[in-house]
Amino acid sequence: MRVLAQRVTSAAVTVDGAIVGAIRPDGQGLLALVGVTHDDDPAKAQRMAEKLWQLRILDDEKSASDVSAPILVVSQFTLYANTAKGRRPAWNAAAPRAVAEPLVTAFAEALRGLGAHVETGVFGADMEVELVNDGPVTVLLEL
Repeated sequence: MRVLAQRVTSAAVTVDGAIVGAIRPDGQGLLALVGVTHDDDPAKAQRMAEKLWQLRILDDEKSASDVSAPILVVSQFTLYANTAKGRRPAWNAAAPRAVAEPLVTAFAEALRGLGAHVETGVFGADMEVELVNDGPVTVLLEL
């Protein structure tokens, strides 16, 4: 599982012209782009949620848990693109929908279980993601 975490002052995801998830924190929040690979499982989704929730990338080395920062979770299979050969990425490391969708949902639910306010995109949809990256701070998390 990979999560590309971005510190944001706002973020929103739109599908078919309608906003389906948005965060506009008083201070900072996180946009979490989530990629799933074949050997990921619910336990890994839980550990990744805990890692993101405790990650000290907000102002004054605080974590989302320290300041109750909201998190926008968006599925992102392209985090597993293989670009080693040629000009066309290969997607064979990305898990198929039947594996990935429940794990992205489990990741979001695990964050909620930790106390996070979580908004989400729509798995598999053509999404437009709008964000204001703060810093900019962008960190890739892997398990």
